[in-house]
Amino acid sequence: MYDIIIIGAGPIGLACGIETEKKGLKYLILDKGTLVNSLYHYPMNMTFFSTSDKLEIGEIPFISHNSKPTRSEALEYYRRVASHWNLKLNLYEEINTIDVKAGGYEIRSSKRTYSSPNLIIATGFYDRPFLLGVPGETLSKVKHYYTEPHPYFGMNLVVVGAANSAVDVALETYRKGAKSVTMIIRENEIGENVKYWARPDIVNRIKEGTIKAYFQAEIDKITPNEVHFKDADGKHVIENDFVLAMTGYEPNFEMLEQLGVNFHQDEFKTPIYDPQSMESNVKGVYLAGVVCGGYKTNKWFIENSRVHAIKILDSISKK
Repeated sequence: MYDIIIIGAGPIGLACGIETEKKGLKYLILDKGTLVNSLYHYPMNMTFFSTSDKLEIGEIPFISHNSKPTRSEALEYYRRVASHWNLKLNLYEEINTIDVKAGGYEIRSSKRTYSSPNLIIATGFYDRPFLLGVPGETLSKVKHYYTEPHPYFGMNLVVVGAANSAVDVALETYRKGAKSVTMIIRENEIGENVKYWARPDIVNRIKEGTIKAYFQAEIDKITPNEVHFKDADGKHVIENDFVLAMTGYEPNFEMLEQLGVNFHQDEFKTPIYDPQSMESNVKGVYLAGVVCGGYKTNKWFIENSRVHAIKILDSISKK
């Protein structure tokens, strides 16, 4: 029996653990992957939008070589935070079921069973990619995560999407020796929210033809050697070795639904919660971080959701 079970060992889950340590409550942080699993799966050369001070938790300074830290610096920082606070972590332990029991919840994981009257859901969204929903998507050549350009040297690539991740992947693989890079984009232009230094770069590469782009286009099917797609000009077939589907990600709605969390009737499927306490419509179930935004995954970031941990623990401690 624990006072609190925290699901998700990302930065906000860790922040919740730190606030629980301060309150002297018994808790455990569970994650199906490694520490800050989502950050670990970011591209190896990724640089954060935020400055390092806005990524800090637990009063531990985050010093980076430049104003905006890298992925490797962030991983080092959050390892240091977890060690400094001696956070109670069970990693590589996936949640199988959560049942309502008298006085709280019974959480069955891949390894053990736990009980607690309070759950903090801080699962983020990066572990669950949006699928294309087309034949051939399960082929090994289709990737929903990108780490580095080396495996794609000399290959014919299709990059799906027009947001930051897709633009970064297209530019980096093109410059690191991909044989061809073709972007398949549902919208009619590169996303307006693409980083200000990357958008002109990708637009110019498309104009000069070094990166081919098809707008208002959708994939019909993927085969071992080709990609079939259509746009306003008709159907196309191109030779292909890898499909890098940078189509975005979504929160773990199934877990919230299993717990009985309700959602607003909006296009983003936003969970219902009290913004003062972060408690959902279900007693003892609290939401923290990106999961609070539903499909609007660009609403909450580390820097603006760190405060969720304080709100939640203030609410629980008053009980």
